[in-house]
Amino acid sequence: MQKRNPTIGAIFALSGALLFGLNASTSKVLISSGVDPSVVVLFRSAATAILAALVVILTKPKALKITLREIPRMLLFGVVGVALMQWAYSQAVSNMQVGVALLIEYTAIIWVPLASWLIYKEKLKPRIWFSVSLVLGGLLVVSNIWNGGLNLTGVTFAFMAAAFLTVYFIMGEHAQKTRDTFSTLTYSMFVSTIFWLIFSPWQHFDLSRLSKTISLSGNLVFVNLPLWVLLIWLAVMGSFVPMALSYRALHHMSATGAGIASTAETVFAFSFGFLWLNEQISGTQIIGGVLVLAGIVLAQTARQQRITDGDH
Repeated sequence: MQKRNPTIGAIFALSGALLFGLNASTSKVLISSGVDPSVVVLFRSAATAILAALVVILTKPKALKITLREIPRMLLFGVVGVALMQWAYSQAVSNMQVGVALLIEYTAIIWVPLASWLIYKEKLKPRIWFSVSLVLGGLLVVSNIWNGGLNLTGVTFAFMAAAFLTVYFIMGEHAQKTRDTFSTLTYSMFVSTIFWLIFSPWQHFDLSRLSKTISLSGNLVFVNLPLWVLLIWLAVMGSFVPMALSYRALHHMSATGAGIASTAETVFAFSFGFLWLNEQISGTQIIGGVLVLAGIVLAQTARQQRITDGDH
């Protein structure tokens, strides 16, 4: 067995969080260029399903076996926990600051222990209630509600993403009691792909657009890249690679430690939103963001069950 190295685990987890944070700005640019959010999710899901399946086939092909009993759970996991979660997330970042959208989505980490307490009667540590207070208070500050608040559409989609991400965490945790991460990733992404093949307007996507260049906007407005380059980057470096890094992190550190490290995604998202998209945030909102992150970190240690990292 490979020796655990928490330092390497932290590097993997933070690298994954960095790429996921960059993915938020990439998704926003793609959607702003006219690509439907559901088509973006379809492309990410299909590419990730294929790459994850290749990993399983090359390393542990027997892991692809699935029982009839698992199929209903995997369908629910793939549709709600992956397809709808990524869609709501894409809608949220296209309607508001990417960092704020992720802060709201990541509140799923406090809803997971609460949902597990209600559904599975799992025991909670008292600090969860303090975590909830910190997160809600921090979100109130970030929302800047006294100055008109945030975009209602963006906030609605961000909270929808949080609800779907809660389902992802809970179902992902229970699914992996009987199968490995990459086979779970393969099937959940495959289900998401089928779902969006049915419900997204992909058939109206003009393939000739793939070769057309689009501006990266914001502070990179003078940089133009072909659409296909951004889509490939999003699929590989914005989806599969950070997921693989998060998975490898769990070989070297606890799920709680990896989960805490993954909250750095919001910091990276704010940073890329500022440096790339020129999105501004006030000092007061930064304080609110710190409160939210503090609550999320506390919530990570509020239950003992294993929780896998999220999929953005």
